[in-house]
Amino acid sequence: MQKLLDTCAEIWAIEGLQRNTRGLRLTSILSLALLFMPGLLFLASLWLLKDTHPRFAWVENISDYPWQFWGIGAAGIVATLGGAGDWLFHKVYVTVGPNEHHSHLLALGAGGVVFMLMSLASIADQPLRWLLPVIVALLVTVTLICYDEFAFHVRRCKPFENRLHRMLVFGNGLAFLIWMHWVFVAEVIHASL
Repeated sequence: MQKLLDTCAEIWAIEGLQRNTRGLRLTSILSLALLFMPGLLFLASLWLLKDTHPRFAWVENISDYPWQFWGIGAAGIVATLGGAGDWLFHKVYVTVGPNEHHSHLLALGAGGVVFMLMSLASIADQPLRWLLPVIVALLVTVTLICYDEFAFHVRRCKPFENRLHRMLVFGNGLAFLIWMHWVFVAEVIHASL
């Protein structure tokens, strides 16, 4: 792993940034694993629900996949690449301080609540009942992300790191909007036909 970090440092060669001298810890590996959890849980949930929930019967036939599935997948890949790039960036260069780390944990926890509420809305017979809780949890999450960006990143981040953050935030935001259309708009239109 150290060779990968050294190679990235040579390729990126960002002036004015110190190399991260800390070794990889178990918590670093766990944080990287958590980055992949939303996408993996999304796919696993769809696979498990295909036989038990009629709304997800399309999983058996790829030609029946709704465009929202592909949109969420594409936006999710962009977000995951941004997050993995940011993770790698912080293993090569500047580490985050304890206050920023705490801010990240709060935003990630709030994002986990949003994901759980989205999951419940996705399988609910009347998903509109979940709309307000999802929006409230999303607003809390967005507030925490904005705090992190304005309190810590505005002064410190270089353009490359900012691009990674934008990939992560906008990729997740777009995936969320596509999911909102899928659950709250497409389902209503489909039910009225």
